Amino acid sequence: MNVPPRSRIADEAARRADWFWTDFLPVWLGRVQDPEGGVHDALDEDGVPRADGPRTVLAQARTLFVLSHLALLSGDPALTRMAARQRQFLARLRKAPGLYRFASAPSGVPTGEPSDGRARSYDQTFLILALSTWNRLSPSAECEAEIEACWQALATTLTDPATGLLLEDDGLADPAAPEAPPRAQNPHMHLYEACLQAFEMSGRREWLHRAQAVRSTALRYFLDDDSGTIAEFLTPGLQSLPGPSGLRREVGHQCEWAWLLMREVELGGDPAMNAIAERLLGFASRHGFAGSGPMAGACFDAVSAEGGVMEESFLLWPQTEAIKAHAMRHMAGEPGAGEAAQQLLCLMFRRWFDGRPAYVNQLGADAETLQPQALTRLMYHVVLALTEGVRARLWPGMDRA
Repeated sequence: MNVPPRSRIADEAARRADWFWTDFLPVWLGRVQDPEGGVHDALDEDGVPRADGPRTVLAQARTLFVLSHLALLSGDPALTRMAARQRQFLARLRKAPGLYRFASAPSGVPTGEPSDGRARSYDQTFLILALSTWNRLSPSAECEAEIEACWQALATTLTDPATGLLLEDDGLADPAAPEAPPRAQNPHMHLYEACLQAFEMSGRREWLHRAQAVRSTALRYFLDDDSGTIAEFLTPGLQSLPGPSGLRREVGHQCEWAWLLMREVELGGDPAMNAIAERLLGFASRHGFAGSGPMAGACFDAVSAEGGVMEESFLLWPQTEAIKAHAMRHMAGEPGAGEAAQQLLCLMFRRWFDGRPAYVNQLGADAETLQPQALTRLMYHVVLALTEGVRARLWPGMDRA
């Protein structure tokens, strides 16, 4: 049988993935480890840990997920040991069953700042994501109980009973008050993700039903049927924000929602979600990527619901979400989707990684660095993009490292 030759971009993607697993990831893991426990929240532009800052539960939980996810895929005992260490540190940020402080001192003790002591719904979703993955790697009744406690805290303390929408944090008195913060889609998207992960890790259909309930509520309020997009924020009264803010759409979130909707279908959920995913990705494909210049092919930070570019800047994480969506479409048999994932993977490494001690957070239209810090929490995005591509057989996995 004749085997067609691999394309140049496929070869480059394979080399880039090998480099990431073999050269980059081990060095990065060594740099972010904090001797006091957990991980540093960021590396500076020289690749040096920012040791004096707080330790956010978001960075700690996402890192536990990354380590557990990779340990499950690779069987590497070193990653399992690192995940166990991370799990122990994460417990220091727990303030009540299922509720974790926004940030702590490097040792894990409270900072004394009232805002650091609050439990944010966005952060809490990643506790379910991380703990359910860790519990698959190292099962225990204690962890199982804490995962359920995290869900119950989100479903009660952090949910507005009038609407079923998540609250910003556990310090919010009246979510409908004019001075309350806008209602955000992002925590709902990540709770949907966390419930799908908990279902995949545990096999308990209750988690799939929870995922579908969260998704249904989120889409009821945040899906804009006219444009086929997800709105980022609503007013406390659940109306569109006035002016340009109400039209702003983050391209990365259109891709991320689409990937999650397709993932639900893949896990046995409602097949009607594929049609919504296609609308989101159709909008992103038409309006969400730079067509020329040094950043050609990269995913914009934000466009309007009408398709105009609102922010001609390029954060790292939206690139990873587009890669994940391309990989999922490739697995569904869509022509060209696999090559699109490979092209964007290579662009990501060329622009955000090459020639740097770690990576940068944000670039401008001329590929200039706008935000040089390497945020630890972003590795969750990068690793998922890489492992989705491995699952789609678009580039090699850790077994090649």
